[in-house]
Amino acid sequence: MPSAAPRIDTPPEGGAVLRGAWTAAGLTAGRSWRAASQALAAAGRAGPWDLRQLDALDHLGALTLWDHWGRQWPPQVRADDDQRALIERVAAFSPEALPSRPATLARRVDALGLWVVQAVAQVRDFVALMGQLLLDFGRLLAAPRWAPWRDFSGHLYNIGAQALPITALVGFLIGVVLAYLMSQVLRQFGAETFIVNILGLALIRELGPLLGAVLVAGRSGSAITAQIGVMRVTEELDAMRVLGIPAGFRLVLPRALALAIVMPLIAVWTTLAALVGGMLAADLTLGITPSYFMESLPKVVMVSNLWLACAKSAVFGVSIALIGCHFGLRVKPNTESLGRGTTSSVVTAITAVILIDALFAVLFKSVGI
Repeated sequence: MPSAAPRIDTPPEGGAVLRGAWTAAGLTAGRSWRAASQALAAAGRAGPWDLRQLDALDHLGALTLWDHWGRQWPPQVRADDDQRALIERVAAFSPEALPSRPATLARRVDALGLWVVQAVAQVRDFVALMGQLLLDFGRLLAAPRWAPWRDFSGHLYNIGAQALPITALVGFLIGVVLAYLMSQVLRQFGAETFIVNILGLALIRELGPLLGAVLVAGRSGSAITAQIGVMRVTEELDAMRVLGIPAGFRLVLPRALALAIVMPLIAVWTTLAALVGGMLAADLTLGITPSYFMESLPKVVMVSNLWLACAKSAVFGVSIALIGCHFGLRVKPNTESLGRGTTSSVVTAITAVILIDALFAVLFKSVGI
């Protein structure tokens, strides 16, 4: 016959007598859990507690009692040997029963050393990936017909062509916002015509390539890490290693080449969309006609700024590809590691893009100015 629902009787002499099945099935059936909780609250903690009338007791029931007792034994507990052994086992493996390790200076130094070792391993693996990419590129030049051109063309389409709508939209809106905000300031000084200089230099030299790179890092960098990470989870990378297929030549090289070619084109596309947005906003707010804008732009912005933007965009593309592949190859065969690697890839790629842009700004500060 089925066991009775868990309950607590309180005899006239005081204390608490547990009856029924204090098990996972008994406590979770119907409203038994709420009734048991109310009965425990009414019984208090002092006791004495009599468990000998129980129909059944399992780990969940023992843990419920142990938590109610404040994770310590009451003054009086009447239980048989099996029940006492079960509660003692719950008490031994409860979180509070684990030995605490104080955060001493030695432990903090150990934690710092472990973090340094992990950081050095990350840098070592990334440098090795860069070196392997150079070797694979030399192999490509030596035997171009054996290159994975189908993968390369697929990445060109997925990373480049499919990113055109979002990059154009963001670039256009950024151009409108910049032109509108600058027009409010320039109008105060009667310098409305200088909006062409400011927009042209800011968008062509900095914002166009940077916006395109950030969007591609968030859109395609995460996709690269997820694709390679899924291959790790499904053991495709292990299969490639067994078959003798080099992962760098088939996975890293096509993505790096595709991004190196696509990123300058996306930078130019984003810059053009931003210039169109800025030109329309300047026409509406300052009366600067599009014909005057297009006529003045080549005179005030040197073409060397465009070449500099394309050059650093190519560096952005290779960096995003390497970072995405690096974190993808480091994914462990579980979904938690896949999600963590994808997040780290996006954050690292965007940070690297900003650092590289700052480095280019310092090294080439006299170019095109």
